[in-house]
Amino acid sequence: MNDHKDITKEVIAYIETNLEKEIDLDSIAKNIGYSKFYLNRLFLSYTGTTICKYMQNRRLTIAAEKLVKTEKPIIQIAYEAGYDSQQSFTFAFKQVYLCPPKAYRDNGVFTPKQKPISMLHSNYGMRKYNKIYSKMEEIAA
Repeated sequence: MNDHKDITKEVIAYIETNLEKEIDLDSIAKNIGYSKFYLNRLFLSYTGTTICKYMQNRRLTIAAEKLVKTEKPIIQIAYEAGYDSQQSFTFAFKQVYLCPPKAYRDNGVFTPKQKPISMLHSNYGMRKYNKIYSKMEEIAA
């Protein structure tokens, strides 16, 4: 079980180190040395989110910070976040932050939506397992 947690930590470390680069599930799997399907299932069980969703939310969080703390054009921030167009960036940004990037910048308050996951203090997978196990004990009793 600890090996699984270590693998998940390795995935998080790789993502955080390479967040500003073009990375995808295939490159992560190749670097870590496991199949992308296995890594995604493992990551989901320990964190409650998929690798792709985690990367997207981390990139949007960094973009939100840049919107508030820099004067870079929105299109440049969109490209840095890995989006091909300002329209696709705006669409994704609105889904997470519930307003367009320009309005978010004008508001001037940065609120991170996805901080880096720390595997040191929580274990989502084990909490989920313990809940299921408790329910099974109740049913058996």
